[in-house]
Amino acid sequence: MRDKYSGLQIGIHWLVFLLVIVTYTAMEIRGFFPREYRPAFNMVHVSGGISILVLMVARLLIRLKRPAPPIVPKPKPMITGMSHLGHLVIYLLFIILPIIGLVMQYSKGSPWFAFGLTMPSASVANFKLADTLKEYHGFLANLGYWVIGIHAAAALAHHYYWKDNTLLRMMPRKRS
Repeated sequence: MRDKYSGLQIGIHWLVFLLVIVTYTAMEIRGFFPREYRPAFNMVHVSGGISILVLMVARLLIRLKRPAPPIVPKPKPMITGMSHLGHLVIYLLFIILPIIGLVMQYSKGSPWFAFGLTMPSASVANFKLADTLKEYHGFLANLGYWVIGIHAAAALAHHYYWKDNTLLRMMPRKRS
């Protein structure tokens, strides 16, 4: 039995981590720049969200095919259950959040961009739907800060408090 996730799983994990930083940062710092730069920040945000969605679906499909390597020493059942719940929340959040964002952008009925390309939009805007989705998107994005923080704290607790291999299973392999 292997003691680490596959290189592909590790790569996707850390690439999603970097994309989440870029995607969140694009929205957090856009207000510090003149309005004419906002479309560029929005494009970075949307492009990051689409990339996260694709990678999270790929990661989920790979995860369903390849079970997680065992945690050594084996944690208590309650810790295992909480870990599974936490990962379910992460998968749901970073799949649903971009989908809501995409439907929101589409519903506005105006041009929007991803990866430098003009994306399709509704022929008739539905601002009520777009506004509702914007509220959900914002709420879930803020929830994401907490989920990410709890995920990182749990990984550190596994490593330093319970002294198991949870964190090490997701670290890149050292080159020989």
